[in-house]
Amino acid sequence: MSMKNYGLYKVAVLLTCYNRKDKTLTFLHSLINQAAFTKLEADIYVLDDGSTDGTAAAVKEAFPIVNVVNGTGNLFWAGGMLTIWQHAITQKAYDLFLLFNDDVILLEDSIERLMATYEGAGDSGTILIGSTLSPISNKLSYGGNALYRLDHAAYYPVKPDAYNTLPCQLGNANIFLVDKFTVEKIGILSNAYTHYLADFDYTITASRNGVDVLIAPGYYGYCEDDHGVNWLSGKYPLKERIKYLYNVNGLAYKEYLYYIKKHFPADYISAFAKLWLKTLFPVIWDRFKKREDK
Repeated sequence: MSMKNYGLYKVAVLLTCYNRKDKTLTFLHSLINQAAFTKLEADIYVLDDGSTDGTAAAVKEAFPIVNVVNGTGNLFWAGGMLTIWQHAITQKAYDLFLLFNDDVILLEDSIERLMATYEGAGDSGTILIGSTLSPISNKLSYGGNALYRLDHAAYYPVKPDAYNTLPCQLGNANIFLVDKFTVEKIGILSNAYTHYLADFDYTITASRNGVDVLIAPGYYGYCEDDHGVNWLSGKYPLKERIKYLYNVNGLAYKEYLYYIKKHFPADYISAFAKLWLKTLFPVIWDRFKKREDK
């Protein structure tokens, strides 16, 4: 693959972190030491959301080129990524934005392959989603997802093709390339979400506005799926289950219903009912559902 054009792109790398010092450093090492990355005109922005484990200081010491921005301590993932993206676009006019989770370990040629894939894209707006593998099972953990029906929220994960891009409507932003044409068309992440759903909201919005939302060929890194089940078992008292229902790090009741109403209004009543059924009668999920992703 040729890297001759990579230096033409001004790239902002964006991530947010909180108390995962070793993982954050490991990710940055896996990125900065890639041959293709050194050929980009890239700036790295890390939002440290009040870590108490010395993450910010460790990043500055190990990687002085990284721009560390302090958060409020209450931003979570979506808020942190929105904040650091807003910061980056005030610094320079970028051609590409690379969003990452700090618990990803990139494969050594991932930037080269991602950039080579992007070079074949048009100028109507492109989002490339890099799929990740579980380091435990070696199976797909995060990536692109396709809707069963375009007007309903249910979806399924799509395994990447080895050679070709695949279209999708929903993407996890663990490894996520967004070009300037997309930003010009739909902006950046919504401020309606605190932790979850901002990447799903962004990709479905992009897809419906003529942006190419594509799963890049192959796999680009390792990242363990840490979502677990998205309800509290009946072993927990009702008070705790209701608290989890409203918690932005739990079922994110208000934000999830906002997402459904915005994108899949036909599912609103069933989504409302499901959230309360999970909370009031979790035995249904305890017995019959091993796992359910939002």
